[in-house]
Amino acid sequence: MKIKHGLIEGVRFIPSPNCDARPNHCEPSLIVIHCISLPPGLYGGSCVTQLFTNTLSPDEHPYFQEIDNLKVSAHLFIRRDGEILQYVPFHERAWHAGESNFNGRQNCNDFSIGIELEGTDLTEYELKQYEVLAEIICLLFESYKDLNANKIVGHQDISQGRKADPGQCFDWEKLHFFINAQKDAN
Repeated sequence: MKIKHGLIEGVRFIPSPNCDARPNHCEPSLIVIHCISLPPGLYGGSCVTQLFTNTLSPDEHPYFQEIDNLKVSAHLFIRRDGEILQYVPFHERAWHAGESNFNGRQNCNDFSIGIELEGTDLTEYELKQYEVLAEIICLLFESYKDLNANKIVGHQDISQGRKADPGQCFDWEKLHFFINAQKDAN
């Protein structure tokens, strides 16, 4: 994989309107891991893409009425089978973290890359998701000098008390194992 103009080559790009320029053209220096499934707990389908592109119909599911007014996005979405979708180029600010703080620095959207995993904070993630996530993270390390293994967090880490994702079932040790294996392979 390679990044060109903020996009991973060969990955399907579906532009989200829920993004804007990073302030002062700052480079990404944080990776935030999230999880999402729509409707909650159901996998597959196009509802996540519809949410990120403001085309989700509130009439399709009762839960969608609760989130109808949200304007959110992420840079990437990794499905259960490892498929990657990109919604926002990395040099732009995706709207994924909301009110957030990392090491005293507010507004993490300004300086982070948001990666959504298809799942819930109470279910196990697929091995393929960890493998793909590690490959992407290593690619981001190569592309952005301010990123490293100490700058990978969960949404719950930067929005404490407000968010719980990627949740207790996310295996941080497994992720770091795959990151190290990916680095050793390169």
